[in-house]
Amino acid sequence: MVADVRHRLKHLASRPKNWQAFFAAADRDEPLQPGLDLVHRYVRDHRLVWLTGRPERLRVVTERWFADHGLPAGRLLMRPDNDRRAARDYKSDRLRRLAAGGTVAVVVDDDPEVVARLRRDGHPVQLADWVPHAKTLRQAQERDGRT
Repeated sequence: MVADVRHRLKHLASRPKNWQAFFAAADRDEPLQPGLDLVHRYVRDHRLVWLTGRPERLRVVTERWFADHGLPAGRLLMRPDNDRRAARDYKSDRLRRLAAGGTVAVVVDDDPEVVARLRRDGHPVQLADWVPHAKTLRQAQERDGRT
């Protein structure tokens, strides 16, 4: 939603997928201005929680990326390194636990399958549609459970 991962998808387009190279390039993601604008709008009157499919081992890289691009830290929930569930299942589970502690005002996600699942779960969801959802990314999120 805020980071453009398209430059890294080439590492997942071949067999075998090069997950190490894919994640190693995360610090070079370009920011997506519509996502940045949305975050800055919501953070004015909401508590921000980042729920990402990125593995926990990228926490420092992710936090540094947020700071480098002027994004508020907020609470950062990351996928455990050994969790290979589909993004829709992982995020649904994490969001259910998060919602048990308070009201979730809005969820913004770029994965149409995550958005559909969260809507079925009853959450207010907005599709981050400012970047087309690539087939390679869909497979990484929903089939491989890696991002």
